Amino acid sequence: MVCLCDVNKTFNNGSTQKVLAVEGVSLSIDRGEVFGFIGPNGAGKSTTIKLLLDLIRPDSGSITINNIPSSNEKSRHGVGYLAENPYLYDYLTGLEYLMYAGSLSGMSKTVIKKRSEELLIKLRLDQAAGRKICGYSKGMQQRLAIAAAIIHEPDLIVLDEPMSGLDPLGRKLIFDLITELKQQTKTIFISSHVLTDIERLCDRVGIIVQGRLSFQGRLDQLESPLEQLFLQVVEQAGMGEVR
Repeated sequence: MVCLCDVNKTFNNGSTQKVLAVEGVSLSIDRGEVFGFIGPNGAGKSTTIKLLLDLIRPDSGSITINNIPSSNEKSRHGVGYLAENPYLYDYLTGLEYLMYAGSLSGMSKTVIKKRSEELLIKLRLDQAAGRKICGYSKGMQQRLAIAAAIIHEPDLIVLDEPMSGLDPLGRKLIFDLITELKQQTKTIFISSHVLTDIERLCDRVGIIVQGRLSFQGRLDQLESPLEQLFLQVVEQAGMGEVR
């Protein structure tokens, strides 16, 4: 479903010097797999996601989604995306926002309305469906943004910090939703700092440190807990001892 091959990306830092954000990243994600993507702050996680979704272009290397180059807009027709800091339209209601999100994917109004109502109930937002988003809490906005990302029932779902700002109830709702999507054999790419969620939800994990993919492997084959492995990988990458 997803393939990145020797992807590199640099940015200008405001002077003549360039910063290497992603270096030689190669990974593949099989159809129906849940892949966890973790790393320290500034390691290149969000940059990699933006490259995958063609929000920015790599300097070199290749990226495909479902065997279609990511630079081809057709590659993203079956993709749902939750940004790390999603932007919502404050003066739309929750239902209006989902109707808008569905219309962007070419869904009919009848199908959008049915799907919106299902998701609002599943994520316990149905009582607030007629309220303007500016009156939602941070957690409610996060749940609404996730609903918008999957309203068109995409085959590939990319989630950047899906548990951000959620209280225990919200975390449980999103955890159950991701588990349900996993059972539907959706391909899911999750970037998160919450290692326990990665351990419970994902089939495989990739650890990126200083722009390099330093580890890839199946979680059920790890010889040590994920947190311990993560700290070891970060230290071995030359970031010093992590305490």
